[in-house]
Amino acid sequence: MNPDQIRPILEHYQQTHLLAFYDTLSEQEQQALCEQIAALDFSIPVYAASNENTARGTFAPLQGMSIEKAAQFAREHEILGLKALRRGEVGAVLLAGGQGTRLGFDIPKGCVNIGETREVTLFSLHFANLKRHAAMAGRSIPIFIMTSKFNYDATLQFLQEHHYFDYPEEDVILFRQEMAVCTDFDGKALLAAPGYVAESPNGNGGWFLSMEKAGLLSELERRGIRWLNVFAVDNALQQIADPKFIGAVIKSGCESGAKVVAKAAPDERVGVLCLEDGRPSIVEYYEMTDEIRTAREENGLLSYRYGVILNYLFSVSQLMTFRDAQLPIHRAAKTIPCLDAAGNPVSPAQPNGYKYETLVLDMVHFQQSCLPYEIVREAEFAPIKNRNGIDSLDSARILLKNAGFIL
Repeated sequence: MNPDQIRPILEHYQQTHLLAFYDTLSEQEQQALCEQIAALDFSIPVYAASNENTARGTFAPLQGMSIEKAAQFAREHEILGLKALRRGEVGAVLLAGGQGTRLGFDIPKGCVNIGETREVTLFSLHFANLKRHAAMAGRSIPIFIMTSKFNYDATLQFLQEHHYFDYPEEDVILFRQEMAVCTDFDGKALLAAPGYVAESPNGNGGWFLSMEKAGLLSELERRGIRWLNVFAVDNALQQIADPKFIGAVIKSGCESGAKVVAKAAPDERVGVLCLEDGRPSIVEYYEMTDEIRTAREENGLLSYRYGVILNYLFSVSQLMTFRDAQLPIHRAAKTIPCLDAAGNPVSPAQPNGYKYETLVLDMVHFQQSCLPYEIVREAEFAPIKNRNGIDSLDSARILLKNAGFIL
């Protein structure tokens, strides 16, 4: 591949500056740059800019399965869920493309040791949880792990060194997340080096597209997988392929389900599962009006109370129907190391551009129906976003100990 082949693309999107240092590169570097440019979708920044101010629809509360109701029908749901697991109809998708940088570690977040007297990693916790449900079902549950180009090798090496935590290797499938170009605030793509365009993972909403690009949809068909349980790596108490949750969604007849926690207070900063123009959707805390935040039912409960924790169950057949649809693309202002016009490295102290992401929560709005399945927060929600303070290593350790884990 050469500049003549990619120049029409760059001219169309007004990104020809990406070849500014082309003549200074070695032949191998030139080839690598051309291949990277050819693989990037430069329409994303244009699409994101044109749709940034798209108005939201009309919101309404969405009734779900409360903790009390889930407990009442727990055995019935568990039996249904275990049947689906035994038939091999359920796969798990672990979103693990992030690094532990905010936690003070330059390793994949799933590899971070949160133990105090022994090694306890997020990966070890998730595999132990998956093994428990696999033992209940009497068969292994395939797990697809989404990494990024930045942490794929380190993740694979870690899992191999730990012998996949004694889980069947053939049922652990790693794939790489698709990447998105980074731009300045005017939509101009940034160079991270003379021969490398700045890019970042395309957000957790890109998981199904990334599975398709990796050729894994045929694998789902081969295995007869009808449901995918998608969850985030950074919840230390995440319950994976939970037969009660699976059974509840199947029993409800819904196309999807979401594990949710009751909001602790009207102002808690969490996305809420609700209806938007009659379809399931998620409204972010900053999008809520005071009226929505404080609305209450006759029994005193918040009308918009079901906070999402990024644990979803999706029907594969329904995912297939909209896989070509364009999810909303969100622009996030970030500090992005790059080169200036003269080729000098810049390490900005303040946000200097955008990263572009799709979000898994937007996939919910493509569903005809979604069951909010309420869980006990202290039993299943210990997010690790920060090194200290709220939603941190410290708070997760406390929650794990309270749940009976030895760290």
